Amino acid sequence: MSENILQVKNLSKFFGGLGAVDECNLEIKKGTITGIIGPNGSGKTTLFNLIAGNLKSTKGAVIFNGEDITDVPSHVLFSKGLLRTFQIAHEFSNLTVLENLMMVPPNQSGENLLNALIKPSLVKNEEEIVRSKAYEVVEFLNLKHLANERAGNLSGGQKKLLELGRTMMVDAKLVLLDEVGAGVNRTLLKDLGTAILKLNKEKNYTFCMIEHDMDFISRMCDPVIVMAEGSVLFEGKSDEVKKNEKVIESYLGRSNITGTKN
Repeated sequence: MSENILQVKNLSKFFGGLGAVDECNLEIKKGTITGIIGPNGSGKTTLFNLIAGNLKSTKGAVIFNGEDITDVPSHVLFSKGLLRTFQIAHEFSNLTVLENLMMVPPNQSGENLLNALIKPSLVKNEEEIVRSKAYEVVEFLNLKHLANERAGNLSGGQKKLLELGRTMMVDAKLVLLDEVGAGVNRTLLKDLGTAILKLNKEKNYTFCMIEHDMDFISRMCDPVIVMAEGSVLFEGKSDEVKKNEKVIESYLGRSNITGTKN
């Protein structure tokens, strides 16, 4: 059995008297693509924010690769290989696709003015290595034809691909995808799905995604975790999820769990 890359233990987050996440427990196995679904307000995004260090928990623990990372800031988790993408892609709109990717690796020598002045060859060599890596990423994601296009001119789906590409620039271990399919047309959604599957199989990335599109979840994810009222309601394969009475009841109707968007 695969080892756990992430464990959430009795995790809670209260806003005043409201429990957005309440005694939540789950495990994510290394090398899997795990889906998280649930009605609006079930705590999915708050859970992601807690795991990724964007919110401080009220109680409980988050364990990543055997290390307690509860309330560790997101920039520290980034260096450990835990990355989170947002519902809306955050690109540098005036930079090209290639330049956006080259901005990602931390602690580049060229960021230091002194290095740029007295060690220009070091800076140049390092930049070429980063540029080469960025070219590999655009080829992997079939974005080579857009390498020199300003990121602000990309479509919503292309921006999501670029955001996925940024995770490749730091060799992420676990990527949290928050509604990767939101605002993306079906063709580009298929491309995104293919890229995620390819990263999972070829680069051994582990993914955990929040998504409302059950067709996409069914294609991509095993297992699927269902959240309701801030905790885990059910976990299983997508076809088991669709048939589970508790899940159907939480969605207040079969139509919301059999393939249509919520």
